[in-house]
Amino acid sequence: MPEMQISFLGTGSGTSIYRAHTAIAVVCPDGTRLLLDASSGNSVLRNGAQLGMDGADFGQVLLSHHHPDHMSGLIFLQFHRAQALQEESPLLVSGTGEALDGLRRHCLNTRLNVTDIDGNSGRNHEGREVLRWQEATAGQPLELGPKTVAWTFPVNHISGAVGWRVESDGVSLVFSGDTRYSRSLVDASQGTDILIHEALCTDDDQAFADSRAHATAGEAARSAAQAGASRLALTHIGNPFHANTQALADDASRFYNGPVAVAHDLLQITVAG
Repeated sequence: MPEMQISFLGTGSGTSIYRAHTAIAVVCPDGTRLLLDASSGNSVLRNGAQLGMDGADFGQVLLSHHHPDHMSGLIFLQFHRAQALQEESPLLVSGTGEALDGLRRHCLNTRLNVTDIDGNSGRNHEGREVLRWQEATAGQPLELGPKTVAWTFPVNHISGAVGWRVESDGVSLVFSGDTRYSRSLVDASQGTDILIHEALCTDDDQAFADSRAHATAGEAARSAAQAGASRLALTHIGNPFHANTQALADDASRFYNGPVAVAHDLLQITVAG
């Protein structure tokens, strides 16, 4: 039976002081390796290494938006990859035009192994292509592997923010990125094998979540129920819930009857179609 392996390399909100920022490694049934967002700093490399993953093995990143807690780790990932491979094998980043524009600006500001931006490429001082990007259009599938496709859908966070649906050999995953409750996410998540949805806090703090353009665990659960998702994983956890996530799980279980996991850094899940 085809299986998708999901590893949470970062599960903290943007202000997290206990967890790495958002990054999820996915190994698809056809062997395609993806990163859903890339955290900040070197946490993808550090936490990946603890799970036996070499960052150089991940050649494709699906970017939800350009906030630095979701994409600034790309700079360190491409640097590690370029040094490890010693050949022109650029890291491919897919996202909206706004997200990719934010990445290009970040590359030029930091100048860590990317000194020149030329069209859809980022090159180092040797002229070697170390980054390549492709713009994603909502609802239009990108072919990422022999049996793997992915496409974006709009969410309610900032301009240019999207979620992703990944399908591979009969197994499907939906990643919300950062969002408030979003009807477009529910529509895109219909029948998915797993919905990975942010949950900054519980419904008791709905006003707080709204003010920061994020979702509650209850909203994530309502989305999963309305989509008929087979299982739900909560991520993007706020500091008050780091040590004890039971309140988030309880909040979700009021609205969704399927299995709920509150993710933590280094959690691994296997999903079958």
